[in-house]
Amino acid sequence: MAAKPTLSAKIKPLPVFDNLTYLDNPFQLKSFNAGPFINSALSPDSELDPELANGEYEYAWKFIYSYNGSSATFNVYRRETERLLQWSWLVHRKNVQALKREDIESYIHFCQAPPKHWIGTKNVGRFKSKNGLRIPNPDWRPFVASVSKLDNKKGLSPDIRDFELSKASVQSIFAVLSSFFNFLIQEQLIEANPVLLIRQKSKFMLKSQQSAPVRRISNLQWDYIIETVEFMAAEDPEVHERSLFILNCLLGMYLRISELVADERSSPSMGDFQRDSDGNWWLHVIGKGNKSRKITVSDEMIAALKRYRSFLNLPAMPTLGDHTPLIAKQKGKGPVTSTRQIRSIVQLCFDNSYQRMKNDGLAEDAEDLKLATVHWLRHTGISEDVKTRPREHVRDDAGHSSMQTTDRYIESDSRERHLSGRKKKLKELD
Repeated sequence: MAAKPTLSAKIKPLPVFDNLTYLDNPFQLKSFNAGPFINSALSPDSELDPELANGEYEYAWKFIYSYNGSSATFNVYRRETERLLQWSWLVHRKNVQALKREDIESYIHFCQAPPKHWIGTKNVGRFKSKNGLRIPNPDWRPFVASVSKLDNKKGLSPDIRDFELSKASVQSIFAVLSSFFNFLIQEQLIEANPVLLIRQKSKFMLKSQQSAPVRRISNLQWDYIIETVEFMAAEDPEVHERSLFILNCLLGMYLRISELVADERSSPSMGDFQRDSDGNWWLHVIGKGNKSRKITVSDEMIAALKRYRSFLNLPAMPTLGDHTPLIAKQKGKGPVTSTRQIRSIVQLCFDNSYQRMKNDGLAEDAEDLKLATVHWLRHTGISEDVKTRPREHVRDDAGHSSMQTTDRYIESDSRERHLSGRKKKLKELD
């Protein structure tokens, strides 16, 4: 018997699940139809059972919908679950319930080198509205090639031939699919988790002698950034007093960008700054994994808060019932809800700071600012604090799940390490 083809060069993948805004609650639906997503894969030699696929469609929907408390988490679980369904149905032509360990290994190899017609060069919506209906976007692809921030600034465009699945992406596949198969076990659709049967997961990941370096800006770069933004705030306070406050929050309290904006989990407000019975100020946030934590508010951060609230014509310090958005929209009312807007603000600050450093003859020292992202500010704040504060205090303020994560920031700075080793001798050793 001829082996079933493991790769289809013809079938074009379709998006399966829409955005949360348009996605119905599957727990309230009475019927499910996977037909539109599997019809093109049905053939005499296909092992795909349409009836079983309907059940897989239903439970995949219920699985990802369970993560609707955070759009970011939902998007990750939807992406990984959807890709598996598309591959299993359209390429492997086999039901998800029938997948074994070797099938999952084949799937990961597929993700590492998908066919060109499965790769896009830009992120686009899965569906779009037309005549009141949601239809698949023909420009959407399950995988997207990208270029670095620096290459993008140089005008270089993504090329599907350069697509590469990162180590983090492989880890995401293992984590999400393992959860998905455990969910199917609980629903009594399958008996074993094929992902857990893969004993040597490391073979799918690039190995490195050392962990990835913590990307941060230098102290000189930060001095220029904060000074530059203060100049910007003096020239246009209506726009850049907010920019200055954002930068101070990101570095001074190591906030993640998602902890500044309003989403399904929370809507950060000034009332989240709270004073305890000892007179100490804390910022209460809902962070990664919907975990709540409180962050130490330093004296300088309090000064930054007072400056921003003074600009907003608010009392110097907030009270528990202060519902003023932590970061308000520039136009209109309400909180900022887009992380993209925060990134744009920070990027402008980075760009202006880079230009000032270059004008001052510090182009080489400013080079990292071409690559810097918002998250570098969090890394920088943590890296500086572990030099002087107890690491368990930094761990709790940063919201790290383990001390091992915090310890990554304790390693000596590469510049300092090189300086200490530059004068090592090869002759006349003492």
